[in-house]
Amino acid sequence: MRTRKWIFIPFAIAALLLLVGGLVMTLWNAILPDLLAVKRINFWQATGLLVLCRILLGGWGGRGGGGGGWKGRMHNRRPPTPEERQRLKALWRERCRTHRNGNGPEV
Repeated sequence: MRTRKWIFIPFAIAALLLLVGGLVMTLWNAILPDLLAVKRINFWQATGLLVLCRILLGGWGGRGGGGGGWKGRMHNRRPPTPEERQRLKALWRERCRTHRNGNGPEV
């Protein structure tokens, strides 16, 4: 019985892709042609746009694992001590001074 449950996963993924791709296409065609004078897109272009956004911008929403990524690191870090704060201020003051004088690093 357990193996039968896994058979439905590809169908659920395909249904979700069809639904979200159709939603992107509908929203694009309803809003952007009149607003920005762009062409209407078909389903496959909308799906490709969705995949491209996923690649460029990352995730579909939440991530598993709890507290991972930079947000988790920023949330779990302790505030700097006064000594660390002074050291960072001096470091940034020096960086800004060299940049202002034109002696910054070559890019």
